[in-house]
Amino acid sequence: MTDVLLATDADWVIEEVAAALAAPEVTFRVVRSGQDVRPAVQASTPDLVILDFQIGNMGGMATCLDLRLESGMGRLPRVPVLMLADREADVFLARRSEADAWLVKPLNPLLLRRTAQRLSPWPERPASEAR
Repeated sequence: MTDVLLATDADWVIEEVAAALAAPEVTFRVVRSGQDVRPAVQASTPDLVILDFQIGNMGGMATCLDLRLESGMGRLPRVPVLMLADREADVFLARRSEADAWLVKPLNPLLLRRTAQRLSPWPERPASEAR
């Protein structure tokens, strides 16, 4: 089972990410603010955290930095982070926040799925279902 934690306050992002990554072996948890990410990771360590760059009063960059600082101090495990940037210029900030990968919106579902699979343990589909 792959556990994905998605942090966004935009319903359309939730819908697009869920559609791209949906599989019987994938579970989603959604938080709607950056400040809710750390407690969600503490409660149950996800296999992948997906952060929307623009979320409420604690954006994706600050949230990613918070996760990295907490893991550096040994208070949280290091989890892979995929940042969803709003524009190409945000990629610089995603790198600075130590995100493991980033995609620029609008989201390409195939690229999103491949990036998620590269960052985290992902269930394999039987060959008979791969068509």
